[in-house]
Amino acid sequence: MPFYQKRGKIPSKRHTQFLNENGDLFWEELISRGGFSHIYSNVYHLHPPTAIKKVGDFKILELQEQFQTHRPYHLYTSQLNLDGDYLSSKAPLFYNQDIIISKGHMTQSMKYLYRNGRRDEIIFVHSGKGKFLSNFGSLDINQGDYIVIPRGVTWQIQINEKMHFLIIESKHPVSTPDRYRNEFGQLLEHAPFCERDIQTPNFENPKNDEEIEVKVKVNGGIQSYIYSYHPFDLIGWDGYYFPYILNINNFMPITGKIHQPPPVHQTFKSNGFVICSFVPRLFDYHPKAIPAPYAHSNVDSDEIIFYSKGEFMSRKGIEEESITFHPSGLPHGPQPGKIEESIGAKETNEIAVMIDTFKPLKTTSRINEIDDKDYPLSWLNNDLRPR
Repeated sequence: MPFYQKRGKIPSKRHTQFLNENGDLFWEELISRGGFSHIYSNVYHLHPPTAIKKVGDFKILELQEQFQTHRPYHLYTSQLNLDGDYLSSKAPLFYNQDIIISKGHMTQSMKYLYRNGRRDEIIFVHSGKGKFLSNFGSLDINQGDYIVIPRGVTWQIQINEKMHFLIIESKHPVSTPDRYRNEFGQLLEHAPFCERDIQTPNFENPKNDEEIEVKVKVNGGIQSYIYSYHPFDLIGWDGYYFPYILNINNFMPITGKIHQPPPVHQTFKSNGFVICSFVPRLFDYHPKAIPAPYAHSNVDSDEIIFYSKGEFMSRKGIEEESITFHPSGLPHGPQPGKIEESIGAKETNEIAVMIDTFKPLKTTSRINEIDDKDYPLSWLNNDLRPR
């Protein structure tokens, strides 16, 4: 959902001479999507952005499917033994051709720069604070932030306190739902958030440092490079292509007289999945309303829910940072007693992120250590459970 932004100093015309005070040319770089036919930004460097001094090591990254029984899953992801910087603390849990879903527990700031050359990334911040630094500028990171990072952006995270993330990597571009935008791309009046809620990068003074490591995610792994000049040497940029932040607490929920379906909670979309935000909201106001969701079957999608904060009225045994996975082909819904408990309730304080994928998800071996193996039986009344 890009909109035009401008920072720093730029020439009056693109692709024309732009000189510093010594009469030397600044280096123009075009960052674009869709083979020069989609959104783009023009950025202007003090030094050539192409100056690779050394090609370093290549680290192979393989996503190996861990065969699992086809069943519902509940994962206690807070129990994952993870630490380190952004890359070293990341544990992939689910994936298919379109998406990789990981958990990260970042305990150290990044000493290198990172660029995902193959996928857009959305980082949901469950907890912690820090600063996101990029070639486009800086953004303060807070609990509840969705950090949206288009591929090709060079960036780094500095932490102020330990951060726990849900990380989504998308093969295809990520944007806001079409139905919330007019023909010019502007968010409409009935959209659950607007451009005022989008935090765009703060321009920073250009760095003139030399020699910096940049790790780039490519097919099959991560390639390390030493660049002669720091990529954060921009003196200005403009365009529609940049990282941004939307905080989940700025999502204004759409409610109704009866229970509203998940699409009203949709926040982002891609070709292979949608992301929805469940936030504190008033319940339905029909005199006989049942606030708890009805049982439903995921005929065309797999469902992931990451539970971040608050009380989750349709589930038992859920903790902060729990993930539930309901694969297609199996109906699911509130557990015994939760429908009855919801009747008469006026509001919920839950905060959760839902991802519906349109192709089946595969699991990795990391789920074995955090799997609630009794979860598939949690819809039985206690007297029907095996003894």
